[in-house]
Amino acid sequence: MSFLGRGGPSPAGGVNHERVEMAINEIDMVSDVFNRIVSSCHAKCISPRYAEGDLNKGESVCIDRCVAKFFEVNKKVGEKMQSAGASAQATGSTSFSL
Repeated sequence: MSFLGRGGPSPAGGVNHERVEMAINEIDMVSDVFNRIVSSCHAKCISPRYAEGDLNKGESVCIDRCVAKFFEVNKKVGEKMQSAGASAQATGSTSFSL
């Protein structure tokens, strides 16, 4: 059973266009995060002159740390934005600062 059908304002057994749009947006966001991680960590950790076909130990460790830091920062920013949004909603404000 697909999550894109049934369970919404759509014809019986039809595709829920709202859910399709949400899925497309999520794929776009995940792809964007992935591409930013690859670009950032590749530039930071891998020499432009390739000496071997595989990553060496230093490059592997650097990539691991880079990705972990990227996700940690992403998580902290998301938490900060959620708390700021909740505070703004509680006070009726329409803007917030990090």
